[in-house]
Amino acid sequence: MKNALVIGLLVVLGGCASQPCDQYGSDGSCRAERLLYQNDLLQAKILISIGDENGYELANALLERSARLDERGETEFYQALLLIRQGPQPEQVLRLLEQASAKGHPHAVALLYKIYQEPYLLDERNAVKAEEYRQAYAGLDVAQSGYPSFEKALELISQLVEPPPPLPERGDPCTNQCL
Repeated sequence: MKNALVIGLLVVLGGCASQPCDQYGSDGSCRAERLLYQNDLLQAKILISIGDENGYELANALLERSARLDERGETEFYQALLLIRQGPQPEQVLRLLEQASAKGHPHAVALLYKIYQEPYLLDERNAVKAEEYRQAYAGLDVAQSGYPSFEKALELISQLVEPPPPLPERGDPCTNQCL
């Protein structure tokens, strides 16, 4: 069930990574570059979501490689999630989320709200800052279209920042099953 949820989240979030290559007369290199960008982001999202620490170095490299094409704050958002997974580093996480928020990334805005409202990663709640991010979310195009709603965005980011379930031992796959 958790795997299906993670895959569903990735599909929903994958839409944020798809940007058309509108360059008239393009020789196809733009399209190829965009596909590689989308692939890098998708792979990084999967590596971060499954919580296998062995994949974090690759996830970071993929995010760094895709950063130059990112216009919507996705790389900063997932870099912040990666830092949370590696052990919260609040100053760096906040800096990355602020950058993603400035680019209009809705989940970054929702996560900033969560950080200040609960508080999450911080020692004290800041209701004023939290309300600023709630208002900022309301001004985003996605919020005005109704998808995702603020509540759904909060639900999603809460699931993303939750520690993933432990990975099963990676021993011999036939142990106790092939006999």
